[in-house]
Amino acid sequence: MTRQAIRQRKTKETDIALTLDIDGTGLVEVETGLPFFDHMLAQLAKHARFDLTVRCEGDLEIDSHHTVEDVGIALGEALREALGSKAGVKRFSSISVPLDEAAVEVILDLSGRPFLLYDVMPPGEKILGDPPFDPQLCEEFWRALVMASGVTLHIIMLRGRNTHHIIEASFKAVARAFNDAAKLVDDVVPSTKGIL
Repeated sequence: MTRQAIRQRKTKETDIALTLDIDGTGLVEVETGLPFFDHMLAQLAKHARFDLTVRCEGDLEIDSHHTVEDVGIALGEALREALGSKAGVKRFSSISVPLDEAAVEVILDLSGRPFLLYDVMPPGEKILGDPPFDPQLCEEFWRALVMASGVTLHIIMLRGRNTHHIIEASFKAVARAFNDAAKLVDDVVPSTKGIL
């Protein structure tokens, strides 16, 4: 079984080309024009062991929101396609991941029902870079990914003071949860309904 997907998404706000291989080794090539966001996408792919390429040209002169949200949509659609019927997947996963003083818990269900609980409250300052990155956009990214992929995702900040550490711990925790939940353990769809 090949669990791969290719997505092209072009709007008046963004132009995205994305490839995803769930059963990869963590190879990453990302260029969105937002260096911190690129770093987070690289963390997501590396720790999920996805092979991921993302090229996005967005209207960054207006705001970073369109780029972040639309990449979330494209990646979510790719995840939905690559997971297919989800036959044989483990389905559920939860993990707590630290990064120095920060710790984030993630609970994931490849349920087919989109739901996001985002309980992450970093101190609020923008993360320096060129351009700076607004950490509030992370919630928009995860919401877009959840809605497009049809997964249930809870991201809960347990503790932390450094915004970079909190956000990075959340991306790594989601990555590890995806890696675990997407593992093939048999050939049965893990649902009494017979579909996910």
